[in-house]
Amino acid sequence: MADRPAADDFRPDEGVPQELRRGAHRAAHRAADAAGVRVRELTGIPDLVHAAALIDRVWRPPAGSPLITPELMRVIGHAGGYVVGAYADDRMVAACVGLLAADGLHSHIAGVEGHARGRSAGYALKLHQRAWSLYHGITRVGWTFDPLISRNAYFNLAKLGAAPAEYLTDFYGAMQDEVNAGEETDRLLVHWDLASPRVAAACEGRAHVADAGPSPVVGLDAKPDGRPAAGRLDGATVLVRVPADMEAMRAADPAAAREWRHAVRDTLGALMAGGASVTGFARDGWYVVEREGRNR
Repeated sequence: MADRPAADDFRPDEGVPQELRRGAHRAAHRAADAAGVRVRELTGIPDLVHAAALIDRVWRPPAGSPLITPELMRVIGHAGGYVVGAYADDRMVAACVGLLAADGLHSHIAGVEGHARGRSAGYALKLHQRAWSLYHGITRVGWTFDPLISRNAYFNLAKLGAAPAEYLTDFYGAMQDEVNAGEETDRLLVHWDLASPRVAAACEGRAHVADAGPSPVVGLDAKPDGRPAAGRLDGATVLVRVPADMEAMRAADPAAAREWRHAVRDTLGALMAGGASVTGFARDGWYVVEREGRNR
């Protein structure tokens, strides 16, 4: 893990408690050691070329249309943004790029090679991002993800302790990479409040457990044939299901995948637009949404 930013004259922001920075640094080192990776900032053009190529291998855009270029990453890093790679031995297995934003850092794009996903390289990358951000005086990181990808929802909301802030309908419009081609690009914007007890616990390995309370209602479930089934939205706590494997459904039954996209938009999106808060995601595939009253 990179202990310091590239600029020799930079000093850590004194507005962030030293013990918080140290705790984040220790947690990031533990995660990197457990994953067998080393995370460091990227500044040289050869490393940035490798990072751009890795991101393209993960997302698979059309030939000649890279998702991000080495030159742009160079500018982002030089302007104070977050540009890092994770290495197993001497091979880059993950990369991430984050932009400075009005409220902190926006983690724009990341990629983890398929063979490295099972070793928690992505978790190590995010914990490095937290430690780096706190060192720089940044206490909030935001990013977007597809709300229909169950494993990403669990990773972001449970393993990292992030909290959804906004449902964004067809946020990117039509995209051409193989992962998103032909799909409406609804996204959840999450806020990762780095100093919160919820996030600190998650970064110490205590995942945030979704608490549905004693009497939730089911706002969206699955029919026996796997299609979405609309339910009730009148409870204080509403459960919203997503498919167990949306990516497989897209390939096997695109019509069913589109039906789920609209059903989640009409349920989860409508609840959030009405002021409800997503308080967690259960491992078995439910968003837990509070409409009123309950403590989080």
